[in-house]
Amino acid sequence: QVQLVESGGGLVQAGGSLSLSCAASARTISTSHMAWFRQAPGKEREFVAATSWSTKVTTYADSVKGRFTISRDNAKNTVYLQMNSLKPEDTAVYYCSTLRAWGQSSAIVAYWGQGTQVTVSS
Repeated sequence: QVQLVESGGGLVQAGGSLSLSCAASARTISTSHMAWFRQAPGKEREFVAATSWSTKVTTYADSVKGRFTISRDNAKNTVYLQMNSLKPEDTAVYYCSTLRAWGQSSAIVAYWGQGTQVTVSS
């Protein structure tokens, strides 16, 4: 069982930045693909970004490409999401996850964190 704990969410004005962290309880994430998803009120959970276990490959949803950066520190069992130029439509609960395979579907998620709220005011 892998436990994922997100932190760093909060309230920010449009155009601002936030940095999310996801600390994992097990070293197994060093060989796991990791991803961030988000879920806004009344909407389905959607893919945001993913990083391969080797850290050499990343992928992003079109809606965040160029604004968000996913990274990881395997030595610290931690994954990060740097969010810049935030927009009100980025408001959502952000979830960290480990993936069973490389991709953008929530169907391949092995473990979820509890989520952290990000609110962007206009």
